[in-house]
Amino acid sequence: MENKNKTTPMKTTPLPVPARPADRRQAGKFSPNSDLKLMDQVRQVMRYHHYAYRTESTYCNWIVRYIKFHGAIKHPRDMGKREIEAYLSHLAVDKDVSAATQRQAHNAIIFLYEQVLDIPVSESIEPVKAKQQRHFPVVMMQDEVKLVFDQIQGNHLIMAKLLYGGGLRLMECMRLRVGDLDFDKNRIYVRGAKGGKDRLTLFPQSIQEELRIHITKVKQLHEKDLADGYGSTYLPHALARKYRNAAKEFSWQYLFPAKKMSVDPRTEIIRRHHVLESGLQKAVKVAVTRADIVKRVSCHTFRHCFATHLLENGVNIRVVQELMGHTSVKTTEIYTHVMEKDLEDTRSPLDVLVESEDETT
Repeated sequence: MENKNKTTPMKTTPLPVPARPADRRQAGKFSPNSDLKLMDQVRQVMRYHHYAYRTESTYCNWIVRYIKFHGAIKHPRDMGKREIEAYLSHLAVDKDVSAATQRQAHNAIIFLYEQVLDIPVSESIEPVKAKQQRHFPVVMMQDEVKLVFDQIQGNHLIMAKLLYGGGLRLMECMRLRVGDLDFDKNRIYVRGAKGGKDRLTLFPQSIQEELRIHITKVKQLHEKDLADGYGSTYLPHALARKYRNAAKEFSWQYLFPAKKMSVDPRTEIIRRHHVLESGLQKAVKVAVTRADIVKRVSCHTFRHCFATHLLENGVNIRVVQELMGHTSVKTTEIYTHVMEKDLEDTRSPLDVLVESEDETT
């Protein structure tokens, strides 16, 4: 009989879909006789659940840190609540990390136990809590945004304008596909954004002509890749199996493709990925310095400006919430604290009351 506990050495390929739903937990369950290393198991299970590659790297990093913190002597299966709390408390007390960072580490470790090792963490984890600090977003005035744009050129300028004009996050912009732009309805389709959610946002008409020219160049590059025997882009989840020819269709190509092709770390397929975000980050940093702006401006600042300037222009906060992709309107409300408020035009309710009384007499 075939030994069901026997597994093959891990390669950088996605975990095949199990034949039965009952096999889902078994796929990443630790076995003393398993040939797979622990971190390979973590990657297997994360790829089965279609986690983003960046999330996979982040979770693996936290799990390795957790193991090394305890001396890399014990296997995680031999540790539990006490060790988890000790590490998370260490992050808060010794490393002074933010509450969001501590929560991210907590989620990674719980994923290891419950999804990979199949060990339920039933007891509540109560480490020393990291300080929850509320920071108001940094926002530039419209004149400052223009000054920064004046110091950026080429594709980086188009990207920066999309961040500001559509309220995009940095990686949302990097991952845009050609087919995500709707020139007729002036809309941008943001696919698989934060939390795996899709949304619609504004497509500024002022940059549409620039993008038409840019897309023409992207198409020429894609046609060259096809002629060279490549041209297949990465498709999320099971789309590659469902639509076998979609990976080579132009509408699925990245709007901002990389100059060189690279090897996909999961499938080892040679393909053209999107550009690295570091290029735009450096361009914005240089532009802010040249524009003599002393605020702490980053690529994400353009998204803050998008929301704030819409509210200043009288756009309903619920509309801004939808465009930003916020689950709760309370997240959007933080921008009301950084709006440019003209107090000279704001009248006291007492003055309004007295004036109305005078009109009636």
